[in-house]
Amino acid sequence: MKIIAADTIVTGPGRNFVTLRITTEDGLTGVGDATLNGRELAVASYLRDHAAPLLAGRDASRIEDTWQYFYRGAYWRRGPVTMAAVAAVDTALWDIKAKAAGMPLYQLLGGASRAGALTYGHASGRDIPEVLDSVRQVRAQGFRAVRIQSGVPGLDSVYGVDDPTRSAASGAPGGHPRPHEETWDTAAYLRHIPRVFEAVRAEFGPELPLLHDGHHRLTPVQAARLGKDLEPYDLFWLEDATPAEDPTALRLVRQHTTTPLAIGEVFNSLHDYGPLLAERLIDYVRSAVTHAGGVTGLRKLLDLAAVHGAKSGIHGPADISPVGMAAAVHLDLAVHNFGIQEYTRHTDETLEVFRPSYTFADGMLRPSELPGLGVDFDAEAAARFPYEPAYLPVNRLLDGTLHDW
Repeated sequence: MKIIAADTIVTGPGRNFVTLRITTEDGLTGVGDATLNGRELAVASYLRDHAAPLLAGRDASRIEDTWQYFYRGAYWRRGPVTMAAVAAVDTALWDIKAKAAGMPLYQLLGGASRAGALTYGHASGRDIPEVLDSVRQVRAQGFRAVRIQSGVPGLDSVYGVDDPTRSAASGAPGGHPRPHEETWDTAAYLRHIPRVFEAVRAEFGPELPLLHDGHHRLTPVQAARLGKDLEPYDLFWLEDATPAEDPTALRLVRQHTTTPLAIGEVFNSLHDYGPLLAERLIDYVRSAVTHAGGVTGLRKLLDLAAVHGAKSGIHGPADISPVGMAAAVHLDLAVHNFGIQEYTRHTDETLEVFRPSYTFADGMLRPSELPGLGVDFDAEAAARFPYEPAYLPVNRLLDGTLHDW
């Protein structure tokens, strides 16, 4: 199965996505997601200018060798841009191999380990009554686990409550957009969030799995306090409590709370997790197929996590395309140490371009039984949605100091 073409397509159906489409001399095509929110064109250039020329003539069936070729062979290993590009190549090749075998991808990964993948939905509100209403809506949509994010008194906008899909132009030269700037008050957040979970538990009882994302904003001491304060509400996990750059920070958090910990959506290699897994400092790994080297890269990570008793919690935001989402669901079904899958529904515009066949029912995602990933990519529809520059927000403390968003 010799590769004859590798095309990089950038499209913006509601938000920006980067897709790699590989074609073989047999007429088979495979697609991979390479979207890196706010830095999409960097990955597109990596693929178009550096990776794609090296794919021509390679055997599409040699997936592991090709993964190592782009990971080790580039010398400049890891990093989000490199690993998103490697992910796109790898996922597209798995799509092709499964199509050639006439099987859905999960069958090539060892077959199903469960009936479906438990997912969690996102509930949020500016205040506690809005949060409770949002939880009701998410449960009515069929979700059996819910992530809770809340506005904080005194702050105009907060992560998880306001959608940062696109940033509007702000008078910059040429009208180029600048990231929206939010304001943050850690003390107010730490006072408020336990009250939110107290209200949610009082309303919905002890059995509903609840999750929360700290989004890297807390020091180890602050994160330890929050984990301790949330223990009465029995969280499924507390996510990204401290900045990801220093994994040793979680040692202190772990010492002071029994709240389960999840981290890793900004990690892009199993090496990022080394001490976290070896010292059993986390319970769930959050990397995405799209950002951690594709199906091959993430499978290596999940196998390592299994050795240390950690489970999967694959990142599934709307800025990962349905291609990346489909690959995650196939892995969810196959791996033994599955934990939970984040699921954010894509817009109708996005689904005009990417037509996935995975299904959601009874709180669970199930992959397509079609050969390959089960995603139909419409290049003509993609051409109708041009790329628009956009960024995720940035965050400042009340005194103006730049903080983690």
